[in-house]
Amino acid sequence: QVQLVESGGGLVQAGGTLRLSCAASGITFRIYDIAWYAQAPGKQRELVASINSDGSTNYADSVKGRFTMSRDNAKNTMYLQMNSLKPEDTAVYYCNAQHLDMYYWGKGTLVTVSS
Repeated sequence: QVQLVESGGGLVQAGGTLRLSCAASGITFRIYDIAWYAQAPGKQRELVASINSDGSTNYADSVKGRFTMSRDNAKNTMYLQMNSLKPEDTAVYYCNAQHLDMYYWGKGTLVTVSS
């Protein structure tokens, strides 16, 4: 059974930091392209950051210079270091893993940034 389990969300003041984690099980993690998405209230889910299986990274313009995504293939875990948080970063953050036609989501973790 495949599981992606996020943790690390919470309430933080603007300018603060959070580190999200997503632990994967039931997949060969190192071959998967992985990503973090965010869904703000009333909005569509949007890509925040991604790392391909080859290590190449991609970031949404809105988080460049503030967020850093990483992966630890030995621990089957992905991370999102979130610095200089803004109220507009408030959203449910979901981790995602994809390989060929296999596509998996976590259940999400809520990040709330107060002004």
